[in-house]
Amino acid sequence: MRIPATAACLCPLLICLCFVQRSYGTTHARPNVKAPRNQTKHPDGGKDVHHRPKRGWIWNQFFVLEEHIGPEAQHVGKLHSNSDNGDGSVRYLLSGDGAGTVFVIDEVTGDIHATKSLDREKKGQYVLHAQAIDRYTNKSLEPESEFIIKVQDVNDNAPTFPDGPFTATVPEMAEVGTSVFQLTATDADDPTYGNSAKIVYSILQGQPYFSVDPKTGVIRTALSNMDREARERYSVVVQAKDMAGSVGGLSGSTTINVTLTDVNDNPPKFPQKNYQLYVPESAQIGKAVGKIKAIDKDVGVNAEVRYSITNAEGMEMFSISTDTDQNEGIISLRQPLNYEQKKVHTLHIEGFNTQLDPRFSHLGPFKDTTTLRIIVGDVDEPPVFSMDYYIMDVYENSPVGTEVGTVTAQDPDSTKSPVRYFIDHSETNQVYFTIGVNSGVIKTTQSLDREDVAWHNITVMASEVDNPSLASHVPVTIQVLDVNDNAPYIARGDEIIVCESSRAGQVIQTVRPSDMDNFANGRFSFALPNDLPVNPNFTLKDNEDNTASVVARRRQFSQAEQDLYQLPVVVRDGGEPVLSSTSTLTLRVCVCQRGGGNTSRARACRVPAFLSTAGLSTGAFIAILLCIIILLSIVVLFVILRSKKGKKEPLIISEEDIRENVVTYDDEGGGEEDTEAFDIAALRNPAGAEQRRLRREVRPGTEGWLVACGPRSPSLVLLATEDIHSVIRQRVVEADRDTSGPPYDSLQTYAYEGRGSPAGSVSSLGLAQVPPPELSYSDLEDWEPAGHTLARLFGTELSETEQTITP
Repeated sequence: MRIPATAACLCPLLICLCFVQRSYGTTHARPNVKAPRNQTKHPDGGKDVHHRPKRGWIWNQFFVLEEHIGPEAQHVGKLHSNSDNGDGSVRYLLSGDGAGTVFVIDEVTGDIHATKSLDREKKGQYVLHAQAIDRYTNKSLEPESEFIIKVQDVNDNAPTFPDGPFTATVPEMAEVGTSVFQLTATDADDPTYGNSAKIVYSILQGQPYFSVDPKTGVIRTALSNMDREARERYSVVVQAKDMAGSVGGLSGSTTINVTLTDVNDNPPKFPQKNYQLYVPESAQIGKAVGKIKAIDKDVGVNAEVRYSITNAEGMEMFSISTDTDQNEGIISLRQPLNYEQKKVHTLHIEGFNTQLDPRFSHLGPFKDTTTLRIIVGDVDEPPVFSMDYYIMDVYENSPVGTEVGTVTAQDPDSTKSPVRYFIDHSETNQVYFTIGVNSGVIKTTQSLDREDVAWHNITVMASEVDNPSLASHVPVTIQVLDVNDNAPYIARGDEIIVCESSRAGQVIQTVRPSDMDNFANGRFSFALPNDLPVNPNFTLKDNEDNTASVVARRRQFSQAEQDLYQLPVVVRDGGEPVLSSTSTLTLRVCVCQRGGGNTSRARACRVPAFLSTAGLSTGAFIAILLCIIILLSIVVLFVILRSKKGKKEPLIISEEDIRENVVTYDDEGGGEEDTEAFDIAALRNPAGAEQRRLRREVRPGTEGWLVACGPRSPSLVLLATEDIHSVIRQRVVEADRDTSGPPYDSLQTYAYEGRGSPAGSVSSLGLAQVPPPELSYSDLEDWEPAGHTLARLFGTELSETEQTITP
């Protein structure tokens, strides 16, 4: 709905503008527009006679109605400058938001018009700039001024509920005034202007159950005792109207779906006070025989019902449990039913709520009771044995047809039909027993052997003569009793070892007999055969604990003389009749290992030779063969490496990298001042590489002996009258002058002991008067062959040396 243009006169601001326009007359000044301070110029360039400064233009806000639908453009306002004399020399210009499109200005009169219908909800105000310039000179007559055109609101938007429709819940039986939901409507109109956005709420649908607060929009219950079981859902329609609900206002509505939630206000009820159930007497114990259910109008936890049997008779025979999914009571059998003993059972069953609400306790007890009569049906039952299982016994070796025992069964029905008996032979392939069809007497069909099978398990079936299909089963266990029918014996296991060092009276071995009969045959006794002469080597001692000891009767056995002995032993049991057997023990003489005395339970003989009569085991023989092969491989590899080593080229190939070591072995250590010794790394001139060879040299001298092992160095001379320091200095000078030698030559001697030693010299150097010691190498003849060779070598060279150095 559009508001007519005449409604603009209602605006107080427009009235004020009209009043100001009349007061100014022909000046055409805009209301609320004051003249700024300005000085106008005359055409001749002179100044105005009025020298008092005037105020320039100051633009306040203009207002324009939105949604204008008139035939002509809507007049917004008028711009006027004090410099405008009405001769058309002043030109008004407009710039800013919507200038030229939404708003246009008359350049001569300054009138502003809106060319389009405006929507405040899209844009509420426009910021514009006004200018007054001289039409002829284009000079600005006034500073540019800014003003605002506000779009004045009209009630063109109805209230809305953007999130509707809504859902809400409230408990049933809630009190009047209980809050259910709060609505909030929105209105796009200006809430600060008039009543366009002032909303009032009212209920269009949902009375008299609910009410709404006109100002806040809160929905509340208006009726008490709203029962969910009677009605669960309500649809409430609420209207929101602007203009404070006055005539002509716009409105919008929404729907609230209200659901009543359940409370426990209804007790459970059995549909009937008496029930009857038929149960056959063949029903199995622990199985369900029936169901019962109490109705509760509530839902969820409020409708949960638990069931119980209240009378003692019913609890003895039956039990009841609750099926939470179906909310039913499951009745199960606790003891077997017997039609012949009792045909009807009565149960008092109670159903009660588990979740109680004290607010509704006044409605009465939340439980109910009913009576259930169980009718026991007669069923043709199979025979019943007098026992759940039978245990019988019979002696072994009993003749065929010996009676073992009797089973009995009866028809539990009132007809008392005769019963027949059978043995289920499907469980075994061999038949040992038979049973009387009418009597139930079990007998043997063949002789039994306890040592073969000591226990027999059979199944006996009983069926009615009138109805053979009904059969019952019972397990029967038959024990075969032992009789003394097996003689004892000594098992022939490993040979008994007798050490050569055994003594007279020493226990060689303890033996224990075996008997296939059980322990009831009494104690075993041992003895040597009476029909044989006395054994001179061994005897037997009965320990009277079902064991016997083999005892040596002499000392010092010899394996070389005799390594095997035989000892027959007679063993008797204590049964009736007494049974006996003779077992021969084998005794082997061995050279026992150290620490393995005759009383040791596990003896081991030491092998007298590498290959004894017992022979080697396959594993030992293979191990020895592998060791021999490995040793041969190592020898061959060593020979190959040695042959390759003799053909190797010398490691030092370059003639310019040959080192010479001069070492003496008669160094006895220096004195306290011997701080000049250093490690030897004597390198010779590479020119002497061709003369390099190993030799052993003994040179005579007046000062002592010098033994040099290594290449001969012609430049090394030991002088008795010359100090070793001068020799070293001479060698250093020679090394420095030698340009062909490496720069790391060094020399060391071990003959110099230093000066100032209070102990004196123990060297033979300088002792020319003392002849060299006479060495006798004949003693080396007593050594190994290597010593003999050494003696010959030293003896030969010594004789040559003595001829050279003997004074």
